[in-house]
Amino acid sequence: MADIDAICGAAREAALLLAPMGADERNRALEAMAVAIESDADAILAANAADTEAAEKEVAAGEMSQPILERLVLTEAKIADMVRGVRAVAALPDPLGRVSYAVLMDEGLRLRRVACPLGVIAAIFESRPDALVQIASLCVKSGNAAVLKGGREALGTNRALADTLRRALAGSGGVPADAVQLVEAREDIHALLSREDSIDLIIPRGGNEFVSYIKEHSHIPVLGHAAGICHIYVDKAAGLDMAVNLTVDSKTQYVAVCNAVETLLVHRDAAREFLPRAAEALRAKGVELRGCERTREIIADAVPASEADWETEYLDLILSVRVVDDLDEAIRHINRHGSRHTEAIVTADESAAESFLARVDAASVMWNASTRFADGYRFGLGAEVGIATDKIHARGPVGLEGLVIYKYLLTGEGHTVSEYEGEGARPFLHRPLPLGGHGA
Repeated sequence: MADIDAICGAAREAALLLAPMGADERNRALEAMAVAIESDADAILAANAADTEAAEKEVAAGEMSQPILERLVLTEAKIADMVRGVRAVAALPDPLGRVSYAVLMDEGLRLRRVACPLGVIAAIFESRPDALVQIASLCVKSGNAAVLKGGREALGTNRALADTLRRALAGSGGVPADAVQLVEAREDIHALLSREDSIDLIIPRGGNEFVSYIKEHSHIPVLGHAAGICHIYVDKAAGLDMAVNLTVDSKTQYVAVCNAVETLLVHRDAAREFLPRAAEALRAKGVELRGCERTREIIADAVPASEADWETEYLDLILSVRVVDDLDEAIRHINRHGSRHTEAIVTADESAAESFLARVDAASVMWNASTRFADGYRFGLGAEVGIATDKIHARGPVGLEGLVIYKYLLTGEGHTVSEYEGEGARPFLHRPLPLGGHGA
């Protein structure tokens, strides 16, 4: 086991040094990271080959799934993607120092609310070693230190990548190497979860059970989602061709992801015409349909849906289907059974769409668009650290803006509170000031 106290303490010290650094220093560090990954590509790929060989034996023995192995493998093309990703993060606008509120409280007394780093971010992720580079680069860009714990199957690869990044930072002349820390042992996760004094945010990336465990065993704020139970509601005013296309795309474009649709809700007035067409298109993609009683009156060979199906994230070619009486019933179903991730309505009725957008409780809500659009890159946020469904400081696909918080900066000229209280108190002006971009 690692010395978690020492690792977290070093990360905290690095975060304090990193927080006041300007964008140019942070971007130089990111460029140094990109160059180092290019230079160390052979060593990184060699470490990954060793991890992959060991993982293949576990897959053959039935001790590891094939998808985990596939996510583990690095190639020269993936290394190039990593390098491009780091440089893309460097090119993003600086998230720090942005003024979101400014007021002249009185003459000479000026208040600003300014974006600043969170501090130390612990990211715990499974299998994909490229996640280490992505999260580390986003943390450096946003002025945060990163404590990273990857899956055991990628230990050698993660160690090689972390060594590369730390060496790059040490030579960058600015950002300290301890801004990137690697935790290697699974046993260290529990220790990380109890470091409220050192860690400001935990980002878990993995399956439902894994994320739920993290949330249940830590008092530190957690940014993530435990499940992606996403719905499409086909309204009575939906264009049926569009509805079929969106349903197929949302379910089958990439099935094993959190923004793939798991339940299809259909207005009763559209069901008899829409469902046979949708069933044909979905079955052509190998999708199994599980339907309510009214669905099975139309699609007789659909598997009977159980109550548990409405709350199951399949991550597979399975879709539960329910016929509803109206928009209100669809919204009630979503707000009861959904996971607050991504929901969609298909309709030509603007009033129905606006009602759906306003009343559905989810991080992303779509109108006539696939649920698969719920992604930081597709939203134009750059790289993302994950998707959050809780109602904390960030929600939905989380990029750089989700890795910063704010502080209030008050500048006075010897002002005292006693001047503004009691008999003859001075009144506050509270005059809004121009925000003016950055202003730390």
